[in-house]
Amino acid sequence: MIDDSSSGIALARAYWEHVVAPLIASRFPGLPYSAGRLGTGSDVLGLDDNTSRDHDWGLRLEVLVADEAIDEVAGYLAHALPESFDGLPTRFPFTGETERRHHVDVSSLPRFLHSRLGFDPRDGVSLPEWLSLSGQSVLEVVAGPVFVDTGGGLDRARRALDWYPEDVWRYVLACDWIRLAQELPLMGRAAELGDEAGSRVIAARLSHVTMHLAFLLERRWPPYSKWFGTLFSTLPEAARLRPSIDAVLAAADPGTRQRALAAVAQQLLDRQNALGMTEVERATVPFWDRPFLHPDPAIVAQLLAPIVDPEVRALPRGRGSIEQLTDNVDVLTDPQARLRILSAQAAR
Repeated sequence: MIDDSSSGIALARAYWEHVVAPLIASRFPGLPYSAGRLGTGSDVLGLDDNTSRDHDWGLRLEVLVADEAIDEVAGYLAHALPESFDGLPTRFPFTGETERRHHVDVSSLPRFLHSRLGFDPRDGVSLPEWLSLSGQSVLEVVAGPVFVDTGGGLDRARRALDWYPEDVWRYVLACDWIRLAQELPLMGRAAELGDEAGSRVIAARLSHVTMHLAFLLERRWPPYSKWFGTLFSTLPEAARLRPSIDAVLAAADPGTRQRALAAVAQQLLDRQNALGMTEVERATVPFWDRPFLHPDPAIVAQLLAPIVDPEVRALPRGRGSIEQLTDNVDVLTDPQARLRILSAQAAR
């Protein structure tokens, strides 16, 4: 049924169809619930391989029921699940744990959504909530397969997270262009002073910003750092952008580095213009009378000018979403911390 080359998704589907679904149907006929392979794990993104199997990989599912049914369903599965399925144990410890336990995680849809996002998007999404979303947190809700959704609640939640409202989209796009403007001239200046390592560090950071901007332009949620480059390669514009980004990272001299970043910026601007978000001809212009470049200020101006939502217009210029504000893992993986930070920002 499942061979050594099978993905975690194929494994989860077979486990669901042959074991867990029949158990729930026999014990709880008519129970409204949702089930799928959601949350954390490389298999949720369809990116697991042989290395993934060394920890926290195996028979995993999420079952979402009404709050009042959680304990009964979880208790039943705890004793009814077999010891193994298709040669794999149903009970195993996660990293840092010693207890063998099954990983059919039973919760409710609101609890699951709050654990990933900090809120339930079916109730509407406020501006601080939109900005508090990391791409990874959204993918943990929307990326994995859903095997059953009897009430349609999970589907509604996933559709609510399809993408930012246009005003918010324009704001976060502008923030990435501002981030480029803030450091692009510094890259050349550091090299001019003989700080080649510092120039390369800035170049790498700006390469990340351009890749993040590419995700935004394609209305795609970016994953966390391990899979960031892998999923970037699946973007429609990636094949065109990749040579210039690679040239930035490999450049042995500051002139080549700057020209390659300018090329990336131009390719991104061309895509943005094609979407009707801007109509600026050149992505970069001279930085005063110095031999450095920075993005044309008209790009940010044209992105922000059409915003009509007064709450978005009042946002601090350049702050952006949580993953534009910080790369601190402890913040990005804590929904309540993300919300506190963005709620405070929106209130200023």
